[in-house]
Amino acid sequence: MTNKSFLAGFPEKEQILSEFESRGEKGVMLVNGHFHTPFSFSAFTEIEQALKMAEEEKVQVLGINDFYTTDGYAEFCDLALKYKIFPLFNIEFMALQKDLQEQNIRVNDPANPGRTYFSGKGLKFPVELPAPQRELLESVQRESNVQTAEMVAKLNELLAETDAGFSFTFDELKARYAKNLLRERHIAKALRIAIDDKFSTPEEKKAFYLKIFSGKEVKSPLDDVAALENEIRGNLLKAGGRAFVPEDPKAFLSLEQVKDIIISAGGIPCYPVLLDDAKGNFTDFEGNKETLYETLVSKGVYSLELIPGRNKFPIMKDFVSYFRSKNFVVTFGTEHNTPQLDPVKVSCSGGIDLDADLERIGFEGACIIAAHQYLVAKGQEGYLDASGKAKTGQYDEFAKLGEAVIRYFNKK
Repeated sequence: MTNKSFLAGFPEKEQILSEFESRGEKGVMLVNGHFHTPFSFSAFTEIEQALKMAEEEKVQVLGINDFYTTDGYAEFCDLALKYKIFPLFNIEFMALQKDLQEQNIRVNDPANPGRTYFSGKGLKFPVELPAPQRELLESVQRESNVQTAEMVAKLNELLAETDAGFSFTFDELKARYAKNLLRERHIAKALRIAIDDKFSTPEEKKAFYLKIFSGKEVKSPLDDVAALENEIRGNLLKAGGRAFVPEDPKAFLSLEQVKDIIISAGGIPCYPVLLDDAKGNFTDFEGNKETLYETLVSKGVYSLELIPGRNKFPIMKDFVSYFRSKNFVVTFGTEHNTPQLDPVKVSCSGGIDLDADLERIGFEGACIIAAHQYLVAKGQEGYLDASGKAKTGQYDEFAKLGEAVIRYFNKK
């Protein structure tokens, strides 16, 4: 596995820019700046599957973005070098803004006021966290596993009551389905597979689902893996379900703590935008883009990411154009953190492709992150200054440097 940054060995800034300009290369590369791997939960069975699909779909820049962990970085980096797909090193957290929770303001989790998904972009690789921040990160990993271990125990109680003839242990599930973090989606997947293995006919399977769903018939086709696992989560592992375990407040860091971890790890704080849902609704926090801009700047956040597959094209285009005009770094991704295996190439709701302008903005954002990674690997200051503020006035300069870095990587 890689134990040092490949970027540290790249030519110095002046040389890499000079070579880029002399080659006269132009054109936007396809980017997916946010996908999850089996180190949290993923539609991919292994990291290499994502790289193979990216190669087939001509996606040339990929960003790993697991929950609470950077454990997949080394394998991802080695595969990125193998496939000549430029790697972005990212991470995702669930923070809690208690003041917004008390005001019943929904941020980017439509069901839980105050709860805030938050990403870090372009972390230093290999990651070198100071002890206090490392201990905070390890604490949320532990609390997350404590919650899922309790879910497994409650699920076993239900399986015993229904004479299922099988049960699980936390360690077994973690070893078979996860890496470091066992999440509720892993539990749903394990239960779905166990039911398929135990019962041979559709009638037997439906009858068992009826029992564990407390008299509710299964609605999903038995061969629709993604829908079936989502139904298991909804009926058993979410609020009101027999195996539901509420998250302990200790599992959540404040937004300030999360930002501190990200910046200490050499990354750029980034707000993941939910934007419009299937019914065209917005959360309280995101309902007005001008207010959102002012709020994010007040919190020292100058970067956004979107998952366009859940957004309508006109709404996303208007939103992204506004934040690009403010020199925000904007990137796009697919997540792939459900069982549904969608393409790696980013598209909007309904499979509508990004237009040339959006692809350019997403590529610029990836280039800025690449430039940041490159400079930090060289022991220099990246896109954030010493106080943690983004150098938005140097947007074009960083975008150009990052493109030079990515194209140098592709030529090696």
